[in-house]
Amino acid sequence: MSENVEKTECLIIGSGPAGYTAAIYAARADLKPILYTGMQQGGQLTTTTEVDNFPGYPEGANGPDMMEDFKKQAERFDSDIRFGMITEVDFSQRPFIVKADDGKTLEAESVILATGATAKWLGMESESKYNGYGVSACATCDGFFYKGKVVAVVGGGDTAAEEATYLAKLCNKVYLIHRRDELRASKAMQNKVFNTPNLEVIWNTVPKEIVGKEEGFSKAVTGAILENVKTGEERKIDVDGFFVAIGHKPNTEVFASQIETDELGYVKTVPGSTKTNVEGVFACGDVQDHVFRQAITAAGTGCMAAIEAERFLSS
Repeated sequence: MSENVEKTECLIIGSGPAGYTAAIYAARADLKPILYTGMQQGGQLTTTTEVDNFPGYPEGANGPDMMEDFKKQAERFDSDIRFGMITEVDFSQRPFIVKADDGKTLEAESVILATGATAKWLGMESESKYNGYGVSACATCDGFFYKGKVVAVVGGGDTAAEEATYLAKLCNKVYLIHRRDELRASKAMQNKVFNTPNLEVIWNTVPKEIVGKEEGFSKAVTGAILENVKTGEERKIDVDGFFVAIGHKPNTEVFASQIETDELGYVKTVPGSTKTNVEGVFACGDVQDHVFRQAITAAGTGCMAAIEAERFLSS
């Protein structure tokens, strides 16, 4: 066997709450897991400045700091955590053959996919500038911070409608900005939107720029400049928060051809389980969950994946 080939009982692809929790459980089961973090070590939570809804952090936590806590806990039980990408997989037979960007080839008896999903963004420079400082892609995660304030939501599908109506329960005013003259959301969701009195739909409009203020290291969104796609007319709205709800893309490129996915590209798992259509390959977190997309649910499925991998290996 080449010196660059390693054998492992359990390979975890991806970090974040799902991957790190899987590593904690797999390591405690003496599987000696190897985890490749991906290029965004810690996952989507590292783009979140405040996390107030994860149990065990009564004062809230900074997203990157929380993920560092998860990582340290996984390392405490001797998880082998490596910064890097998996570039190629072969799930056609066991042991599974996996290649990483550090030049290593691994033979894995089980694989846990925890690569997550990536929020789709509009691509504005100001969007990146204020990401985590008023710009968000998750109303359930960050809506609480805008209680009694004014926010904007961009999108026209079920996700945007759901985020807007959720925020309307917390905020004084919600603008729903959509580039077309009708929503793509289901009729039921549209009815909720149109029957929410403090929710205003701005039709045929796209955001041009997010504006804000900066004081030292502090930044905050104060408004958005919008453009009517039919007339070219611009207007400014004053908002405290700006939510992008145009969808997420599961990070499945490396293994999508070998694992069964749904019509949106998310990994299909057996209901009530993390098992995929390939025996010995498990999926957890946002790569297989487009419904809840929360750190706590990702961590829960990471636990499930590690337990199921351990049971699979000992069967």
